[in-house]
Amino acid sequence: MRRNVWLPAFVILGFVFLYAPILSLIVFSFNESKLVTVWGGFSTKWYGELLRNPQILSAAWISLKVAVTSATLATVLGTLAAFVLTRFGPFKGRALLTGMSAAPLVMPDVITGLSLLLLFVAMEQLIGWPAGRGMTTIIIAHTTFCMAYVTVVAQSRFASLDESLEEAAMDLGARPARVFFDVTVPVIAPALVAGWLLSFTLSLDDLVVASFVTGPGASTLPMVIFSKVRLGVSPDINALATIIIAIVAVGVGIATWQMRRGARKNGG
Repeated sequence: MRRNVWLPAFVILGFVFLYAPILSLIVFSFNESKLVTVWGGFSTKWYGELLRNPQILSAAWISLKVAVTSATLATVLGTLAAFVLTRFGPFKGRALLTGMSAAPLVMPDVITGLSLLLLFVAMEQLIGWPAGRGMTTIIIAHTTFCMAYVTVVAQSRFASLDESLEEAAMDLGARPARVFFDVTVPVIAPALVAGWLLSFTLSLDDLVVASFVTGPGASTLPMVIFSKVRLGVSPDINALATIIIAIVAVGVGIATWQMRRGARKNGG
């Protein structure tokens, strides 16, 4: 009986602990006052200020381009790495490939960022590319650590895939490349989408690695927000966070609706 009484209380307490700060941030994004801790009345002016802030808009656009490009490259490379690790059996260099694929998962971001910075500097001195640090180096860095997450997700799906489907396609005359794109990829598509979304989120959220490998004119949104927060949180940052929360909530809602719709179809 006591368990039944205390369990809902702990659940409610946990949700309050997680979401009360987010709710307060949303409420204060509509604050009239410049002081984020003092309520000065309801107003939407900070959303207008946000949309007229070229620094925020530029950083958001850079972050979106970097996240989309990095997630796409990481998905392609991670899928190929997972395919090799699950289908080619023992081969020379397999242990090295496995270790290199898993290393970014456990490597501290500071070490990753510093090592990539040193690599880019050395490459520029040796071959002249990349010329300076900017969006290109950020994309390379984000692809490097995002690829590890895609490899783990795709490798687990490859391991559980029924290979008889591929064998049947090859028995009907399909070439290996045709089998991979027409049979294997559609079957593992949910894992690839999950890996892409995870990579997109990690790239969009990264601050530490991007701070090491970026240069003038290529500040991402987390870097701009962090620089503003150090000087004190302003209401336009609350407005920006509210917009991001709204976009994420809509995305989660659509995904949940699609999953329930698919479950009803399968059940029917």
